[in-house]
Amino acid sequence: MAITKILPRNSRIDLAIQYILNGDKTAERVLTAHMNCDPGREYRQMMDTKREIGKLGGRQCYHIIQSFRPGEITPELALEIAKEFAKEHLSGYEAVIGVHVDKEHIHAHTVFNSVNQDTGEKYHSTLQSYYQQIRAISDRLCREHGLSVILSGETSKSMSYVEWLRQSKGQPTFRSMLEADLRESIEDANDLGHFFLLMEHKGYEIRHGNRLGFRLRGQERFQYPGRKNATFTENGIRAAILGNLEEIETGQRAAFSDRPMFRPYRRHPKYTGFLALYVHYLYLLGKIEQRQYPPRMTPHLRQEVMKFEQYRTQFAFLRENNISTTDEMTAYQSRTEETLADLMKQRTILNVRKKKRQALYDALADVEALAPAKVCYEKGLSGMEEEFARYMQAVRLLERCGVPSEHLTQEKTEVYNQLAELNRQIRAERKKLALCREIQTASKQMEEDIRKTETRGKEVEHDEHRRR
Repeated sequence: MAITKILPRNSRIDLAIQYILNGDKTAERVLTAHMNCDPGREYRQMMDTKREIGKLGGRQCYHIIQSFRPGEITPELALEIAKEFAKEHLSGYEAVIGVHVDKEHIHAHTVFNSVNQDTGEKYHSTLQSYYQQIRAISDRLCREHGLSVILSGETSKSMSYVEWLRQSKGQPTFRSMLEADLRESIEDANDLGHFFLLMEHKGYEIRHGNRLGFRLRGQERFQYPGRKNATFTENGIRAAILGNLEEIETGQRAAFSDRPMFRPYRRHPKYTGFLALYVHYLYLLGKIEQRQYPPRMTPHLRQEVMKFEQYRTQFAFLRENNISTTDEMTAYQSRTEETLADLMKQRTILNVRKKKRQALYDALADVEALAPAKVCYEKGLSGMEEEFARYMQAVRLLERCGVPSEHLTQEKTEVYNQLAELNRQIRAERKKLALCREIQTASKQMEEDIRKTETRGKEVEHDEHRRR
């Protein structure tokens, strides 16, 4: 199996060549090869090609890396596969190949000129070229030489090589540990606030924002599991706590339902103001009343068709809130700003309350997360002194505060619940304000587009009448 990636380089080509031909990594340059260039003159020949064709600027070279599964391949076979790959995919390009054996996993490096010496064209790397050419050729060569390949259903695209390597050896990764802790906390939690408390007690820091982020204390970066799995978004977690996690994950039902509220049928009213403007504009774009595109739609209007979903959302917002005039829009915007200010004030008060208790909340989390370290320390295992000291410090702090742990835990859960709800409401109000601003900006352009289209239509109609 080979994990492939391509890296564009704008810096000096000679440094890239020196790196992949390093004798300490390539068994004294035994595991190297050249294509369309001579050993020792690679850099000069690549630069001569650029000068002759007149393409010295921009991208200088590309660097392809093929990383193979440990124990599955020999260095000689890795070099052979890299040479076959370069011969098939890089025809006409000057390329240098080096197989590195300085680490547990064997990996082949190929650096090639960005300019083709035969055609004079520059190489262009896209997502489509990666999957249809680089990845496809590499997988086929692996099959031909009896190596395994990444199946199309596997999630290698979103997995780093180190993570894949640990997973292939059956070793835990930070992502797998986080997902296991998330599932366990979801199963044990009574509500969203309780879930956050359980995750803190497992030793995680939590970042609230557009996405939920989790980081083990001591880690450098936050992880955002909701990007790959909707179950681990805030809405997905809330729904999973109420339902059955296994049914959600197997696809028997959605993680959360965004089905709109049932509304009984009613006749469409006669729209005025903003609503009439949006209906007219959507009709102009051919999106309502089964109308085909106008025969002479401008490039601007064709681009506007791509924004149909955005305009439909804005129209639904106007209709739901019964906004037709500029005065009604201004009044709604003022009410929303007042609501948002009030919610922000409530959140500030709650954050101040949380900050005063933060030391106790952290102590609760430390007692829960470091309990296994305490057991190991008491059994005489070495290396647990620092964790045991933190555990005892947290216990003493909780004892001195005079508040029972059960009461403190309940209080912390309530605070987290309230903060989560306030954050949800604040996001909703901010979205309303953003829609108001978008509508006010878009309405002026809509009026201008309608005026130009109607003027053009009248001119066409007048010309046709004259021809008759």
